[in-house]
Amino acid sequence: MPFIDLNCDLGEGAGNDAGLMPLVTSANIACGGHAGNEATMRATVALAQKHAVAIGAHPGFPDREHFGRRELEMSPEETWATVMIQIMALRAIAPLRHVKPHGALYNLAARDAVVAGVIVDAVLAVDKELILFALAGSELVKAGRARGLRVAEEVFADRTYQADGSLTPRSRPEAMIQDEDAVVTQVLRMISEGKVRSIGGVDVSIKADTICIHGDGPNAVAFAQRLNVELRKAGIEIKAFG
Repeated sequence: MPFIDLNCDLGEGAGNDAGLMPLVTSANIACGGHAGNEATMRATVALAQKHAVAIGAHPGFPDREHFGRRELEMSPEETWATVMIQIMALRAIAPLRHVKPHGALYNLAARDAVVAGVIVDAVLAVDKELILFALAGSELVKAGRARGLRVAEEVFADRTYQADGSLTPRSRPEAMIQDEDAVVTQVLRMISEGKVRSIGGVDVSIKADTICIHGDGPNAVAFAQRLNVELRKAGIEIKAFG
């Protein structure tokens, strides 16, 4: 039976954590950069442990004002330090399974080989056994594998794609998918056919190891519930990557 990991960005203060945690298999927990503090990390970890959900660090640019969705000019040393510190902050609370960068840092690492390498170095400095979640086909996937990390190629249930395989920028109105049926269709096709239709109408080849639902989306719980039903109906098991 084919299987897929269903992950969600949690511990970000969106208020959906309790509803989402029973529906996912991996939790990417904000660890003090774009959101989160010791109290929220502990609460989110406890919720993940209650539902046997794999725990991962979700480090982002230290920019709470813009929720980590604005690129900051940081040196490689500064980027390494902020990623390292955030991973270690969550690791001090619970053992970690994976690391997934957040927001603008994630998108920058997807296209910039230098930033991707810095993030990989930070992960390796903490624990070489950690799994790296990275945008399918991206520079971060290449950097992680080149340095020996286990990498889960990530696709998105609720985001649209460009013809080059990148995510449509959030500044554009068509960036987010709001329709449940469209979410289901996109996810099933990415898993079964290894393709996603870009907003320009071009099919893009894609590898799906783990599927992300954004925890701060207004339809996040409904999307997760529907995907649980439709994936199992299609004979796809939902379980944590690795």
